Amino acid sequence: MLSIGDFAGLSRVSVRMLRHYDAIGLLRPAHVDPHSGYRYYTAEQLRRLNRILALKDLGFSLQQVQVMIEEKVDTGELRGMLRLRRAELAVQVERDNARLALVDARLRMIETEGHMNTGDVLFKRIPALRVAELSTTALGYDHPTSITENLSPLFPRLAELLEQAGVAITGSSLAYYRPAPTGPGDETITAHAAFPIGDAEVGSAGFDVVVLPPIDAATSVHEGPMSEAFRTGERIATWIEDNGLRPVPPGFAREVYLHCPDGELDKWLTEMQVPLDGTGNATEKS
Repeated sequence: MLSIGDFAGLSRVSVRMLRHYDAIGLLRPAHVDPHSGYRYYTAEQLRRLNRILALKDLGFSLQQVQVMIEEKVDTGELRGMLRLRRAELAVQVERDNARLALVDARLRMIETEGHMNTGDVLFKRIPALRVAELSTTALGYDHPTSITENLSPLFPRLAELLEQAGVAITGSSLAYYRPAPTGPGDETITAHAAFPIGDAEVGSAGFDVVVLPPIDAATSVHEGPMSEAFRTGERIATWIEDNGLRPVPPGFAREVYLHCPDGELDKWLTEMQVPLDGTGNATEKS
């Protein structure tokens, strides 16, 4: 038998953690000296400990690990569970990489402070636009991956519904957002994915038809992924301030996707439109 110290050294687990596993019934020692209370383990228990550590390292709680261990999950089931967990972790890595890219972009913005070029910001009078749309909720602007994950699938779904309904798309896809808080401090938003459809007659087809009102807007074409849209947003904000104007309350800005090749986010071209104060901004149902 191995003393708890030797067992800890061989398994690269602290004595404190082994005592905790004992206390919660996850890994009992093979023998406890009745006089000294000293714990002893067998070499075979390293296999159980290895399973515990593998499941714990993959993000399972100790309670979940205990259930899996006690129910004697066979190798095939364990392999399937680990593969599923691996897929979840891969998604998390992708999100973390997106956040890292966002940090890098913000650092680049900081480095250019004081050298803001607003020459590509234009004032436009944008006429009313009749669109078909689907909507979803997202956690808010502090969670850009939530917006992307919830909004992106709506565009192909909406295009499919329009095709089934025989309704032609007459312009570039666009998105806009509305605040949708459920309580104080909540920054949940409703994200709308839309396609212009002109004056096409539409029956009940699984999507909404709305008329976006005419607006006077400060606009600029953003180049690159929308996770870095704050770069263009800052240019527009600077231009608005320099010209003594004011944007309307949050929730009426639009994004028009001019060119969005699959898998090439760095080549995306998106016109950002920020309505200026003094225009009508109510969305009326068609």
